[in-house]
Amino acid sequence: MRFDTIIIGGGLSGLTCGIALAERGKRCAIVSTGQSALHFCSGSFDFLGYVNGFDVETPATTLAKVIPADHPYARIGTDRAIAIARTVPEFFGRMGVKVNGSIERNHYRITPLGIMKPTWLSLDDFNVIAEKSKLPWKKVSIQNIAGFLDFHTAFVADNFECIGTLCTVSAFNTPEFERLRTNPSEMRSTNIARLFEGNDDLIRRCADVINRNAGDAEAVVLPAVFGLLDSHAVEVLKAAVRLPICFIPVLPPSVPGIRTQLTMRRRFEELGGTYLLGDSVTAAHLEDGKVLSLSTTNLGNDALAADNFVLATGSFFSHGIEAHPDKVVEPLFGADVNAATDRDDWYCHDVFGEQPYMNFGVATDGDFSATIGGKAISNLYVAGAVLSKFNPIKEASGAGVSIVTAMHVADIITKKNE
Repeated sequence: MRFDTIIIGGGLSGLTCGIALAERGKRCAIVSTGQSALHFCSGSFDFLGYVNGFDVETPATTLAKVIPADHPYARIGTDRAIAIARTVPEFFGRMGVKVNGSIERNHYRITPLGIMKPTWLSLDDFNVIAEKSKLPWKKVSIQNIAGFLDFHTAFVADNFECIGTLCTVSAFNTPEFERLRTNPSEMRSTNIARLFEGNDDLIRRCADVINRNAGDAEAVVLPAVFGLLDSHAVEVLKAAVRLPICFIPVLPPSVPGIRTQLTMRRRFEELGGTYLLGDSVTAAHLEDGKVLSLSTTNLGNDALAADNFVLATGSFFSHGIEAHPDKVVEPLFGADVNAATDRDDWYCHDVFGEQPYMNFGVATDGDFSATIGGKAISNLYVAGAVLSKFNPIKEASGAGVSIVTAMHVADIITKKNE
């Protein structure tokens, strides 16, 4: 099978690149093993949240002053990175992923423990909080599904009350949850979300109890376990609950994150893309500094050939790069990796300190082409978390790097083939 571009990795970066190319009429395939970091998504997308431990308020005006020269944003060009970021809300909107926020000014998102963290864009389910130390409500009703252990109401209430919002805590139940709870391992966010799919009656019955429990609160705080396949359940719930709803992300798996991945996949396939789910690349065939084709587990002897390839396999979490006892490697192509050679330099003994290994990743040239033995592979591009020279945790930049580098690579491939 032959395509214009084959993308290895079906997470945020791979899907973004594939959709951007498919929107321009390119014939693309994505090889995805399955679960991606979107399954752990907070419901928000960070671009640049921290510099030296301090919150970044205005990424658009701050970026050029604070980013080191070898950071992916700097290698794209900070003006170019900001210009791409400005197009992202519309890009997401075209695929049906509604987001709020702006690259001009970060807002705050609420973590599963009720702590405020700066972010760039948030899914429409979630509240855009303007101030770190103040919620827009004086009193809220925090409500959980009886027996659901991945939503920590006590932590949320404690942290909300620390910034001046009074809280009441309660739970609601239905016969459907009773049946699900007979096996404690089934009380997970995705299983709960499946109960609500196509069951507006259950949603409205829950809303009736939520309304009674709310009392004189100004808003209701709920776990983000509504809307697995699309946003219908969220919309029905919002219409049935008499107060504003503040959804809070829960421990993984992330219902909003899975919905985002499914929505992006649908958009890619509607544009004519081929999404090879549950498949893995087993071998890459190179000749004269170019990738010719890939072999995969499921396709056997039927190689995947293309003019261009994009490596969007993620970092350690998804085995985009791997740590061996004496080295860090990129396992598919043997691409060069920027990593410390001495294992003692991979980590910091302070568990809360900046861990050097978080900056490890694949080395590229100025056009984001991977290098092998110092030589660029002219048709193998790199995007997302597999890149080096940035720290997605300390910077709160992971989603931004994934999205912006993917769109930048899509631009390079498009211009190359014009």
